[in-house]
Amino acid sequence: MTLEPGDIISTGTPAGVGHARTPPEFMKAGDILETEIVGLGLLHNKIGG
Repeated sequence: MTLEPGDIISTGTPAGVGHARTPPEFMKAGDILETEIVGLGLLHNKIGG
């Protein structure tokens, strides 16, 4: 698949995934989400509160 400038890459998990973990784990203010595509780059997003 070829990505073009302006393409949107959407990722995620179904609702309830964090609740199903033992112990439950959820994102919170201050957490950092990192998404990387090799050859393209690394994106850092800080979760706000």
